[in-house]
Amino acid sequence: MAKLFFLILSFNLIFSIQNKLIAKDHLEILWETEKVFELPESVIYDEKNSVLYVSSITDHPFKKDGTGYISKVGLDGSIIDLKWIKNLNAPKGLTIANDKLYIADVDELVEVDIASGKILNKFKGSGSVCMNDVTHDTYGNIYVGDTYTDSIYRLNQFGQLPVWFYSPQLAPNGLHIDKDEGNLIVASWGGVMEGWGTPELKGSLKSINIHSKKIKNMGSKEIGNLDGIESDGKGAYYVTDWSGAKLYRIKKNGSFKVLKELAKGAADHEVILDKNMIIIPIMTEGKLVALKINE
Repeated sequence: MAKLFFLILSFNLIFSIQNKLIAKDHLEILWETEKVFELPESVIYDEKNSVLYVSSITDHPFKKDGTGYISKVGLDGSIIDLKWIKNLNAPKGLTIANDKLYIADVDELVEVDIASGKILNKFKGSGSVCMNDVTHDTYGNIYVGDTYTDSIYRLNQFGQLPVWFYSPQLAPNGLHIDKDEGNLIVASWGGVMEGWGTPELKGSLKSINIHSKKIKNMGSKEIGNLDGIESDGKGAYYVTDWSGAKLYRIKKNGSFKVLKELAKGAADHEVILDKNMIIIPIMTEGKLVALKINE
């Protein structure tokens, strides 16, 4: 009898601990939009105007057909303007710098004046075929990765967009400037081929010093077909896995943990730390999902 009591007590203790661990990492769904987008690839928060911008590829990631667009969405998931900026091709990654919205669009980096919504410039990336994510550093340089050419372009202050970095099998999908160290953090897809890529070839995080261009692997384990990457504000990163349908927290040493199971197609997300929100585009379902950070 005493042995049975001990086993029951042990089971209850383990169950209680597991529940606490799950509760700690559980990310509650705050809202989901209707399935109104067409292959939504990226979302970014405009703090100044308290609005989200969402890119929709609409068709094929390489196709230049003028059907792509950028949407304006409220922080509650309401659609403010579904086609705020139109006549793009296959827009993907987004970043905001100096009141301008920068959009990766196949082989061009598009610059938009946010106040007017007008396209100011289109910077051509020579040799580019699939520009993906975009980010910027404290010096005003804009970085845009081309997943299929293993290259990263950098728009300098002279309006030039040359290849800035190349490394075989880099497959840069997500880009992020680490505010602590100033390095460019790359979320690698892993391996690419014609079409949407090769799910069996997984990627990991890599760090590039923007001054010396020295690259290093952040851990030795391949994780998944990584897409979006944003800081968690605690020295690690929230990272989506497009094919694996997951949201990870990945530390700088490469160790990782699954925080949320998602639908396939979880793409380039946004994290708003002061609102405890993560907003993720689900490409295959044409919607956004907002999660509440409970930590």
